[in-house]
Amino acid sequence: MSRFLKLIGPAFLVLVVAAGVYYFVRAPYEPRAMLPGVSLRLLLATSIAAQERGLGGRDGLPADEGMLFVFKTPDRYGFWMKDMRFPIDIIWMDAQGQVITVASSVAPSTYPYVFYPAAPTSYVLETAAGFARQYAIATGTVIRLQNVPVVSE
Repeated sequence: MSRFLKLIGPAFLVLVVAAGVYYFVRAPYEPRAMLPGVSLRLLLATSIAAQERGLGGRDGLPADEGMLFVFKTPDRYGFWMKDMRFPIDIIWMDAQGQVITVASSVAPSTYPYVFYPAAPTSYVLETAAGFARQYAIATGTVIRLQNVPVVSE
């Protein structure tokens, strides 16, 4: 058994060091949404297929994660709860990250109802239900986006 440990020990150490290097090199480039007191890792929905699928079919969303929909042109993008299994907050933002509209704790049972923002938007952030209330996100709040594709107006 000790010979096995002698062979595996160095390999395990190399694996741990490689994982640490990967994390510290990659982490600064991860897409994130920044607010006072919280930072969300972002899943990006930039293609039409990814935007149509959204969070549908998933069983949940970690509290420190969100899905950001990135649109090329500002418009009044509607969202529905097709294939959703859990409630979410839907946050529409303009190209500068200023919140235009918030739909809180939207339940899967609302499908096929479509939720729309009050004005044209460039980004939509979906989070776990209750996130907007917990962090006081409302119309006018600015969410700073890092490492996210630029939306041209």
